[in-house]
Amino acid sequence: MHEKERHRVILSAVQDRPVVTVTDLCNLTDASEATIRRDIATLDAERKLKRVRGGAEALNPPQFVGLAGRPFAINETMRTREKQAIARAAVELCNDGESIIINGGTTTFQMVHPLASRRMQVFTNSFPIAEHLLKHSKNTVMLSGGVIYREQSIILSPFENDVTRNFYARRVFMGAQGLGPLGLMEADPLLIQAEEKLIGQADELIVLVDSSKFENRSSLVLCPLKRITTVITDERISDTAATMLEAADVNLIVAESGAAQEEDAAAS
Repeated sequence: MHEKERHRVILSAVQDRPVVTVTDLCNLTDASEATIRRDIATLDAERKLKRVRGGAEALNPPQFVGLAGRPFAINETMRTREKQAIARAAVELCNDGESIIINGGTTTFQMVHPLASRRMQVFTNSFPIAEHLLKHSKNTVMLSGGVIYREQSIILSPFENDVTRNFYARRVFMGAQGLGPLGLMEADPLLIQAEEKLIGQADELIVLVDSSKFENRSSLVLCPLKRITTVITDERISDTAATMLEAADVNLIVAESGAAQEEDAAAS
């Protein structure tokens, strides 16, 4: 990622929460700590943010703190080819006439393009997914109700008796912040509460994660590995991660994106 791109990502991230750590920014940009610290120093000198111990904050920190995790606008620019390949593989599991649930996220969002040629019943808590399917497909779309979280472009309900409980689906398609031996992980209690309800309304849980998510960890576990039916990821998945899924009897689908081959060719 070039310097100007990193700066845009950093400035966007500091608008999302009171303080963003150097580690967070390294994960966002795939840059080293030394590079991020130089970027923060430069932006601080330009009076575009404020350098603080261990990270950075906005000059005018947001008064309303949203959900933990990266904003949708940042996430959708990362690992796009891998996400597209994963989403295509996910839609191949679907048949016309079926009911499915799609959780909000940038990987699951990529499902909207192959779904354009389908006729299904789709329940989602994602504004971008619902809007795209309404405009560009003949799928029936149902939105959940609740509080709107602008940064993640999703709707979450704090109530037990919301419309989610009235929708049944054969499969729920879901992304995550991380995936490890303990199971599927998220960073925010509200996400956990909402996603547990979605999982409970479907027979099969299909997890869509790029290979970097196997390295991520969070303090909150959404569900154990044994609850997951299938994981769809890209060709960079490690042998260790593949073995972990096999041991838990989780079906693994590797979606070939071609990104890894191009990087290898460029490096040689």
